[in-house]
Amino acid sequence: MWDTLWVDANLATMREGGAPYGEIRRGALAAKDGRIAWIGFAADLPGHAVDLARDVRRCDNAWITPGLVDCHTHLVFGGDRAREFDLRLQGASYEDIARAGGGIVSTVAATCAASKEELIESAARRLAGLTREGVTTVEIKSGYGLDLATEIKMLEAAGELARRGDVRVKRTFLSLHALPPEFKDDRAAYVALVADVMIPAIAAQGLADSVDAFCETIGFTAEEGDYVFSAARANGLAVKLHAEQLSNQHGAALAARHEALSADHLEYLDEAGVVAMAAAGTVAVLLPGAFYFLREKQLPPIAALRGAGVSVAVATDCNPGTSPLTSPLLAMNMACMHFRLTPEEALAGVTREGARALGLGDEIGTLEVGKAADLAIWDVQAPAELSYWLGAPLLRERVFGGRVVSTFDQNTPSSFGAHRFTMSRNGG
Repeated sequence: MWDTLWVDANLATMREGGAPYGEIRRGALAAKDGRIAWIGFAADLPGHAVDLARDVRRCDNAWITPGLVDCHTHLVFGGDRAREFDLRLQGASYEDIARAGGGIVSTVAATCAASKEELIESAARRLAGLTREGVTTVEIKSGYGLDLATEIKMLEAAGELARRGDVRVKRTFLSLHALPPEFKDDRAAYVALVADVMIPAIAAQGLADSVDAFCETIGFTAEEGDYVFSAARANGLAVKLHAEQLSNQHGAALAARHEALSADHLEYLDEAGVVAMAAAGTVAVLLPGAFYFLREKQLPPIAALRGAGVSVAVATDCNPGTSPLTSPLLAMNMACMHFRLTPEEALAGVTREGARALGLGDEIGTLEVGKAADLAIWDVQAPAELSYWLGAPLLRERVFGGRVVSTFDQNTPSSFGAHRFTMSRNGG
């Protein structure tokens, strides 16, 4: 007997090929032991629903998608930079703010000063924004410590969020994020410290799944990234890269040479980088929140990525300085409006392609038998509405590992979706 069976549902399986969104209308989905055990048209169920599962949940034509995947965030940090936002709107430059002790230096100071529990509590509030909109898997980067002890504290805090929040967390050591002031006259020493000391220590403790770096004129060079990535791969860690956000430093090609899971931002990506990513299977992660918040003008080369068959993911990039965004649905809308993705591409970006960007394509991201039963159930008439409404309460249920972990009561009349959705743990 199955544990749970959802019936009277429409399914956006997000499997490639076939119908748009991989849709199955008038479908059903069953979960057993945390996995999807059956999926298909309700008419093809092998018996009466009440005889097949301990819990039958009737959806009244709501849509079920895979649980959303936010594959690029910086959720764990101390303090905030709201004051800097105000100053920028009044005309202050980034350089002015940095000279006054702001910028990343202020976040590093606040993160170093915060206890691990304080970091967990503040990150949990930001995580709640993601999970309220259907996220069941999130990547969390460190990078605001710049020393081994604080980076470990951040990664431990990220791991604790997974244990407390009914969410899958992949942890990334953001190794080359900024140069600590004490190393301003010896960059090579800091890069060596990261590669030769910090990465082996973090890998030995099992605190990270991957290593990231910021390859940019105001960050680190491709050569420095290459040295660090070699250390990461030697220590059994995957790699990811902040690349081509503000200029073309050929970081995407570097990432591809190391078989990176993803290269992220990519506004200044060139044709050679596109070709390299396609050959390596490196996912392009678009971060429209940072594009919007920084008032950027240069668009990522979407047509070239499509033409080369590069997988395209979408993420919030939640961070205190350039993307204080905790809404994956708004990120989808921005990806459509700013980058001209279709609503189907945007939803794929936070499901199937987001999973690929974390190396989890065999586990999550599509609705298929054998995959984890991580689901989001939506009060919409069509999946495109997930990219359409701004701020609407669309989520009805969040399911993690086959368990209903969040239920949002919307049985009162609402303009958001004509389909009502009754919930019962006992069927009916």
